[in-house]
Amino acid sequence: MFSKILIANRGEIAIRIIRACKEMGISTVAIYSDADRNALHVKMADESYCIGGSSVSESYLNMIAILTVAVISGAQAIHPGYGLLSENAKFVSLCEKCNIEFIGPTSEMISMLGDKDQARKTMRKAGVPVTPGCDIVENLEQGRIEAQKIGFPLLIKARSGGGGRGIRLVNSIEEFDNAYHSASTEAKNAFGDGAVYMEKYLSPVKHIEMQILSDKYGNVVCLGERECSVQRKNQKMIEECPSPAVDRETRLQMMDAAKKAAQAVNYVNAGTVEFLLDMDGNFYFMEMNTRLQVEHPVTEMVVGIDIVQWQIRIAAGTALNFTQDRVFLHGNAIECRINAEDPENNFRPSCGTIDFIHIPGGPCVRFDTAIYQDYDIPPFYDSMIGKLIVQARSRELAIRKMKMALSELTIAGVITNRNLHIEILSDPEFVSGKYTTSFMAEREKHKTNNVE
Repeated sequence: MFSKILIANRGEIAIRIIRACKEMGISTVAIYSDADRNALHVKMADESYCIGGSSVSESYLNMIAILTVAVISGAQAIHPGYGLLSENAKFVSLCEKCNIEFIGPTSEMISMLGDKDQARKTMRKAGVPVTPGCDIVENLEQGRIEAQKIGFPLLIKARSGGGGRGIRLVNSIEEFDNAYHSASTEAKNAFGDGAVYMEKYLSPVKHIEMQILSDKYGNVVCLGERECSVQRKNQKMIEECPSPAVDRETRLQMMDAAKKAAQAVNYVNAGTVEFLLDMDGNFYFMEMNTRLQVEHPVTEMVVGIDIVQWQIRIAAGTALNFTQDRVFLHGNAIECRINAEDPENNFRPSCGTIDFIHIPGGPCVRFDTAIYQDYDIPPFYDSMIGKLIVQARSRELAIRKMKMALSELTIAGVITNRNLHIEILSDPEFVSGKYTTSFMAEREKHKTNNVE
């Protein structure tokens, strides 16, 4: 087992990893930017090093600075958390050359699955259902031809990256040219790769993801699904486990497909296989995320397995000590992402000083955060400042508990989306469990129409 791990991240996920390490008796090394000098992860780690300026390019994406700190501090492994360098094959390759264990899959696996076009081909070959579409299109003319074959509406999607960037919905051939150039340009600017492919746009659908753990000895276990259909502009807002739309038979089929996906690439460590589920119960592979997900706590609350600790054990060469038949889902869990933003003002980010904070408590209530009273939220990073997670015996009770916890959560000094979450949890469509990925767009459209 490792004796010292460097955490190449910030915010609540850095705190989450530090806690897992402390429970395992592992020393931690934190890195931080100038803007994060007073951040909680800096105070909680055993060692902390400033690696650059406030922007992520100067600090949390500075590969050489991070690896230099790892070598100087004697860290044997690096945990990337999510985002930032967590799916950067170049960084993983540099870790491998420096004989520093990357807590995640290999650079080869990340490259293969990060290329979404190649991933689709691999999944088709492995017998995993894939959304109808086409492979990489080389130019606008070829794109127009393939689009006519697929039929409208369709999605143009970037081969690289994620986070909803490089994706365009096209409803007709008249919209195609602008959408193609826009998607390709955005992908080029965001990921350095402007290549795109196309898929049939399926609607209405649910966004369902399967959490897997795979060790270095070929053992693969699926920890069940997460429902991630409450999204705004392709950004998840609320997640729950299990999905209210997935019955036992479908769950078993999706779990089997997720395991096939992992085995097809000899995947190692934690990963997430994302599917689209239509209203007839058909599901299609969308992509595989080669990292820890923001929403991993809902799975942990329901299956009782610490995913971060198992990431570390797997990277250290430990075999999974449980099999698929030992995985059970206990009750229901819901997670709300708490963002410092103003929903009433086009979700504008809200920065400033936390004047007061009260965190809800009680059985099976968890708040993963890095904020504290008098903490200054910097303007340079993602607006998410915490994740509120609850677990209960049933979905109805979990919704009720989450509304209670949200009502108790108090953060003064900045504007948050807390009240919006309460409204969503009270929405009849959400309560029914029948909501789809278009839920938030339709809700906002209805709200705008009512104002007019």
